Amino acid sequence: MALGHMASSSRSNLFKPLSALSYAPSLRRPFSSAAADDSTITVEISDRFAGHRCEPPSRTVETTPKELLGFFKDMAKMRRMEIAADSLYKSKLIRGFCHLYDGQEAVAVGMEAAITRKDCIITAYRDHCTYLGRGGTLLEAFAELMGRQAGCSNGKGGSMHFYKKENGFYGGHGIVGAQIPLGCGLAFAQKYSKDEYVTFALYGDGAANQGQLFEALNMAALWDLPAILVCENNHYGMGTAEWRAAKSPAYYKRGDYVPGLKVDGMDALAVKQACKFAKEYALKNGPLILEMDTYRYHGHSMSDPGSTYRTRDEISGIRQERDPIERIRKLILSHELATEKELKDIEKETRKEVDEAIAKAKESPMPEPSELFTNVYVKGYGVEVNFIPPYSIPILFTF
Repeated sequence: MALGHMASSSRSNLFKPLSALSYAPSLRRPFSSAAADDSTITVEISDRFAGHRCEPPSRTVETTPKELLGFFKDMAKMRRMEIAADSLYKSKLIRGFCHLYDGQEAVAVGMEAAITRKDCIITAYRDHCTYLGRGGTLLEAFAELMGRQAGCSNGKGGSMHFYKKENGFYGGHGIVGAQIPLGCGLAFAQKYSKDEYVTFALYGDGAANQGQLFEALNMAALWDLPAILVCENNHYGMGTAEWRAAKSPAYYKRGDYVPGLKVDGMDALAVKQACKFAKEYALKNGPLILEMDTYRYHGHSMSDPGSTYRTRDEISGIRQERDPIERIRKLILSHELATEKELKDIEKETRKEVDEAIAKAKESPMPEPSELFTNVYVKGYGVEVNFIPPYSIPILFTF
């Protein structure tokens, strides 16, 4: 049943026009030099931050031509990867669960711009683009999606369990809300080790009512852990609108005694500013909640058409008014950092990169049957399984 009677205030808050972006004019420079230019550009973001028990950061954000063009390239790559994953799923080359991130790319790139790879990120099952932002490759992503050995989890995790510990990315978790206590545990380790780094634990509005969130937040507040809980509010938990699931959908206020900040999650620069603020705050004071006001274009997962509980007009309206890639495109063109043709060439090159990665991923073999029994126990404990050909009879050796 379509939710045509959604509260008008909730629906109107989804739409915030691109035209509100403000900027200082600049002279046109060659594209190649702009891509390497670290000179400062000052931008005032279009939407105000809303704070709970904290003073919000400034709406004036500093960026560079290099960063803006990097945002565009990275988000274009993420978008194309997710569109390709849609096609691969429909072709049955990707099986099982698959949750796509298109529409929410600004959260991934904005967060990365504000932190380092020593800071940790842990998220739920909509993890492909976050993994790419952490330095993962298209080949590793597509191979994992298709269950191949070249995947980031050796083909054993699939869509929901991407992982890159060496770059501070701890998954990819399939149980709703389960990553939040783990994220607070990472923050505990950082504080225990006296590291000057933080952990971002991401979850959706559908997980915002989980009891484990509030238990973990309470402990993080008691111990002043450098934990930043990030609610990626795309306004629908599976097929349920936020206003039907939460008495108070102001998720940034739900920490009560823990400060919070509401952010335009469709604006990469706003996300960058908020995450920079959050990191500085958490290192000095303890946990903070960020609510990213964002939107997913696909359904909850590939089994959800995404149009039975919201209208097609709503989806197309968000694309026209708030799309994160179009915002950055508009900013780049406004500052004359590139032409329309140059940006289209970037997108064309991105499609080529994605196609090449898919072709290589298809060549990667499936994991050996014996891999079913690896990575279960700490090395030296549990059992080791050997298979005797040709019948693949498992022989167990207990340690």
